[in-house]
Parts: sequence; structure tokens; C-alpha cells
Amino acid sequence: MSENVKIYDTVILGGGPAGYTAALYAVRSGLSTLVLEKFSPGGQMTQTAQIDNYPGFHEGIDGFTLGYQMQLGAHRFGAETVQTEVLSVELKADPKVITTDVGAYYAKTVIIATGADHKHLGVEGETELIGRGVGYCAACDGMLYRGKTVAVVGGGNTAAADALFLSRVCAKVYLIHRRDTLRASKIYHEPLENTGNIQILWNAIVETLHSDKKLTGVTLRQVKTGETVELPLDGLFVSVGQAPNTDLFKGQLDLDEAGYIKSGETTETNIPGVYAAGDVRTKELRQVVTAAADGAVAAHMAEGYLSKI
Repeated sequence: MSENVKIYDTVILGGGPAGYTAALYAVRSGLSTLVLEKFSPGGQMTQTAQIDNYPGFHEGIDGFTLGYQMQLGAHRFGAETVQTEVLSVELKADPKVITTDVGAYYAKTVIIATGADHKHLGVEGETELIGRGVGYCAACDGMLYRGKTVAVVGGGNTAAADALFLSRVCAKVYLIHRRDTLRASKIYHEPLENTGNIQILWNAIVETLHSDKKLTGVTLRQVKTGETVELPLDGLFVSVGQAPNTDLFKGQLDLDEAGYIKSGETTETNIPGVYAAGDVRTKELRQVVTAAADGAVAAHMAEGYLSKI
């Protein structure tokens, strides 16, 4: 490696709320800091038209604007951003090597904030209707449907919890599940059955989305009979799971059974000097505010690590 190659104190993979909070805290601690982001700042939250549960914005804020503001805050103190795709990483190397489509970067510490992507239904028009009736986070967007009719697709714990949450703000909630029993824990079954405005539609899949600039309803198909039925809706929440963006780290970092990076509240991974923040790590609650908190912790841990080497 050439003597002229810059070695950053920390390189952050991902420019969402975890990544840019980590960048802000790191650069304010005097660390040379680089953020590598494939798309625009904000990550997954750029798909959310209205965020009402992030403190400090009493009228809410859209995800794209919040992401851009987070980037500006980190840049104000000297953080750098390169828009590029990370192709491979060598996390046990000294210094650590991050190879991208525009070249290699070197770091003493790495903060992984690559997030997780919501799994989609794969129905035609789904992507185009995101933010216009189709959503993936009931806690983020549920209040937009106060007093309206919505549906949740899924049968696991997240889908059950989303249906119960929405039942407190919506007039009617359908829970659409492709099987005849829920995968959700037993603790959810009785509340779902006893909540008057929740109706479970068994053995059904969403076949078609209907829209007029925004979602107006869906066509459901019965798995066993093939029969179809039209269901008018104001909103549809897809709760069929998430896929963490951790393929790059397999064989280097310890992952849980779902593919998330194993790291506790300290954000430390099994490799010294490598930290996981935000939705990419094993955790109970994946929200913008918890991602930001992880980013602050990761930067603090990286600073402590650097002070000892």
C-alpha cells in the first residue's frame, strides 16, 4: 500500500440515520470520517412521505428531507461522503479495506449501517404506490390513516403487532394471511380475535392492486379455491419480513439465524474495531430514532477503540 493512501479513522457503510448520526458524532470527536452510500442520504426512510415519530419535528417531516438534513449536519463538521457501491470488505485486515466501484478505501475502524430492506409482495404497481397507499411500517405511517380502512399482509409477529396498532387509529383493519393459522406468537392470538375492528382473512393473497393516483383497493385470491374478491382499502401495509443487507459480511461477522449482525447495545461485533448500527443488527425495535441512537453509540465505541491503539 502506498504511503500516500489516506487511512480514515472510521469509514461508515451506509448513509441512513444510523450512518449519518455515527458520522456526526465521529467527526465531532476529531475522527477523520468517510460515509459510503450507494443511493441518496436517508436510506430506507426516504420511502416514507411523513415521519411523525422522530423527535423535534412537531408537524412531521418527510424521509428524504430528514436524510438530507442529517447529511448536511455531518458535513458541517467535516465528514465526507462518496456515493458508491461497496463490492467487498476485508474487516480483519490492518488497516481494514473497503473496495468499491470507484476504488478502495482504508480505515482503522468500520461502522456498518447498511440497514435492511422490507420484503415486497411482488405485485405489479407495488413500488409505484409506495407512499401513496402502500407502506411497510405501520408505526411510521399508521396515523395517516386515522379513521380509515386498511389491511396488513402477513402472519408473523410484526404483522400481528401492526394490525393491533392500526386498530387503535383506523376504523377497520383486515389482516390478510396466505395460510389458515398465524405464525405469530400465541400472545397475539387472543387480542387479535377480541379486537372488534380487526378481521382476519385466511388463505388469501393479494393478486392485484387498484389505484387512482393512490391505492383504492386490492383483489384477493383464495389459495384453496381460486375464488377472487375485491376489497376496497385506503391503505395496505406489507409486513412479510425484512432482509438485512449483510451479504458482504458473511464469513467475517457473526450473523443470527435471520442474517442480522450479532451486536448488542455497544454495537460491537466479533471483530475488534467493527461496529453494527441500525436496522442491520439484531435488535427489538427498528425505527429512525433507534437507528440514530445506535449510530451515536457506534461512534463512541470507535473513538474508545482508537484511543487504545
